[in-house]
Amino acid sequence: MTAQTTTRAPGAAGERESRHAPLILTVFGLYARGEHNWLSVASVISLMADLGVESRAVRSSVSRMKRREVLRGERHEGVAGYSLADSTLQTLAEGDVRIFRQARASREDGWVLVVFSVPESEREKRHALRTALTRLGFGTAASGVWIAPGHLAAETRRTLERRGLSAYVDIFTGDHVAFGELREKVRSWWDLDELTAMYADFLDRYRPVLDAVTRREPRPLEAFRTYVPMLTQWRRMPYRDPGLPLELLPPEWNGVAAAELFDRLNTLLRAPAEAHAAELFRTRR
Repeated sequence: MTAQTTTRAPGAAGERESRHAPLILTVFGLYARGEHNWLSVASVISLMADLGVESRAVRSSVSRMKRREVLRGERHEGVAGYSLADSTLQTLAEGDVRIFRQARASREDGWVLVVFSVPESEREKRHALRTALTRLGFGTAASGVWIAPGHLAAETRRTLERRGLSAYVDIFTGDHVAFGELREKVRSWWDLDELTAMYADFLDRYRPVLDAVTRREPRPLEAFRTYVPMLTQWRRMPYRDPGLPLELLPPEWNGVAAAELFDRLNTLLRAPAEAHAAELFRTRR
C-alpha cells in the first residue's frame, strides 16, 4: 500500500540531507505545532526511522536546519529537542491555506503584477526576490515583471514585507485588456509542461495507494509511512501552481485530478498517521 520512497539511495551526503530536510519539515509542521511547538530529538529520530531515514542523517539534517534558522534548539525539562522558528511557523501557517484550502482563481479576479529593480551591488536580493516570487507561484511576464492571479496580492505583500524585500518592488493589480490571446500568454508566463509532469508523477505514484487504502483501512504506522512522503511531495505543487483560472489552462488539466486525489488521501490518511505519532509521543513522555 505504501508509496514511501527510500531515502538510502547512494549519493553525496549533502544530496541525502537535502532530501531529508523536506520530510523533517513536514513532520514538524504536522506534529510539533500540536505539541506546544516542540519535539524531542528522540521523537524526531524515531519518526524519521519509521520513514527509513537513519539517525545520523536526521541529526545532520536537523543541524543544518538549525543553522538556517528553520528550527531552534530547546531543552524541555532537561530533554533536548527542537522547535520551529517564528518565521517558519508563519510560513507554515500561510502554507496550510495553500496546501489544504487552495482557491482556484477566476478571470474576474484579475492579476497582480510585481515590478522590481535591484542594484547590481545587491544581487543576493534579486535572487531572494525571484525565489520568493517563484514560491508564491508567479510567472514571468518580462524581465523584472512577474505576474500571478489577483487573489494572491495580499499574500504577496505579506511575504515580501516579511522577507525585507518590499523596498525593491512595486505591486499593481488590474485586468488584461489587450492584446493577444490570454491563454497563450499564460502558457508563455508559466511552464505548464513542467507543472503537468509534476501532477502526472503524483497521480501515477498515488492512485494505486488510494485503491489500496480504499480496499483496506491502513494501520497507523502504514498510514504514517504513506502520508508524510505524500504530503511532502504534494506541498511543493500549490506553490508552483498558483491556481490559475481553468479556462486559461489546457483541456482536462491534470492538476484538478491531482488535487482531488490529494484531498481524498488526506482525508483517509491524516488521522491514522497522527494516531501513530501521538502514540509515540505518549510513550516518550
